[in-house]
Amino acid sequence: TGLAIVLAFPAAYAIARSEAGKRLVLPIVINLRAVPLIIFAIPLYMMYQWLGLLDTRIGLGLILTIVNAPLALVILVNAISDVPVELDEAAKVDGASSLQVMMMIVRPVTRPALVTTFIFGFITAWNEFLFGLMLTTSRAVPMTVGASFFFAASGGGVKWGTASAVMMLGALPPALLGLVMYRQISGSMTAGAVKG
Repeated sequence: TGLAIVLAFPAAYAIARSEAGKRLVLPIVINLRAVPLIIFAIPLYMMYQWLGLLDTRIGLGLILTIVNAPLALVILVNAISDVPVELDEAAKVDGASSLQVMMMIVRPVTRPALVTTFIFGFITAWNEFLFGLMLTTSRAVPMTVGASFFFAASGGGVKWGTASAVMMLGALPPALLGLVMYRQISGSMTAGAVKG
């Protein structure tokens, strides 16, 4: 989630501040994310096998970064678009570079959107099943895939008690994060809705 934000924030700034980015790049990214992820299963598996990234935390983290990047991009582009361009221009008149403007002016103003992006990205990564099932076997298995192991019919059927406990514990982190950060999420989602 953190890597997705680190990569998406500069890209979102560039897209939000250019007309071509808003008209061309952002729709392509959104439409690419709308494609079912299962289409990429075989090429990703072969690439991960060739790179030695199967069943590694780094490999799973990289794929979750790719899954989270479009969502992060959409949220951050909308947040950065609400920041007046005049703030950028004033900072540049004072001698700030584009990187300094992005980090010292735009980033603090878009902090609620960054927090919201982190929360949604964490929940998306936590709930990822497809790539966890496909790219891991024992060492880097995510909770969602691990919970499914208790439903295997080998040797005694379904272990309902253990499976229920694992699912309840697995549901706690995103639920607690959502409850704790509810105000931050709701404030970010309605920011910029009313102008004037």
